[in-house]
Amino acid sequence: MREIDARALILGLLPPTAGTVLVDGKRLFDLDRKARARLIQPVFQDPFASLNPRHTIRDIVALPLEAQGTFTRAEIDRRVGEILATCRPFRRDGRAHAIATLRRAASATAIARALVLEPRIVICDEPTSALDVSVQAQILNLLADLRRDLGLTYLFISHNLAVVEHVASEVAVMYLGRIVERNETDALFRTPRHPYTQALLESVLTPEPGRGVPDVGLGDAMPDPANIPPGCRFHPRCRIAVERCRSEPPVLMVRAPEGIVECHLA
Repeated sequence: MREIDARALILGLLPPTAGTVLVDGKRLFDLDRKARARLIQPVFQDPFASLNPRHTIRDIVALPLEAQGTFTRAEIDRRVGEILATCRPFRRDGRAHAIATLRRAASATAIARALVLEPRIVICDEPTSALDVSVQAQILNLLADLRRDLGLTYLFISHNLAVVEHVASEVAVMYLGRIVERNETDALFRTPRHPYTQALLESVLTPEPGRGVPDVGLGDAMPDPANIPPGCRFHPRCRIAVERCRSEPPVLMVRAPEGIVECHLA
């Protein structure tokens, strides 16, 4: 498939141009949109941008069930009540949280809306990036509890390496639309193989005074997604690139037990 927004593609927001997405061995786009919605649901980055402020929390969470057109009002009320009790966007007295924790309530509502259809897969698109640290920890703990209790699979997208290390069981590192390395979380953080993965981990700031911002050798020029370089797309910023990297695209290589890496020199 073309290198477009995979999140929108998997959710059915964009039509596929080529290639195949398989879930449990079945072609995803052989399913109609309602069937895909029952299988996969999103939690978007900013809950205030993805929730309608004119609707109540219960109406927001009920909407996916109503869109299916197969649930009775009693079934909708029951399932909405169950998922709200699980995700806890309300205080015990039934009112929304105070302003200090309003973002927590909004995030919990977005998660409840995603889970009310009991999907198999939840795409979490930076679901904690708009939250302060204390609320972020609450939402991450909620997601972990839900994954354990409901048997969910998360596709968790984040730029926060600490969050990725805490949440993920397996990590895929992307550069300009390509997966350049994939491995189990502990192995990837312990022994990164791709130069870009190594640079990402070296760029993490430390609380030690005087260390400053680490120089990981990536330079100041940002990559242009509309102008993909030939060969390895990371070579203009790579510290170990050789002539082959400038002309020959690498292929993903399985290097057990080091996982999968796309690099001529890894």
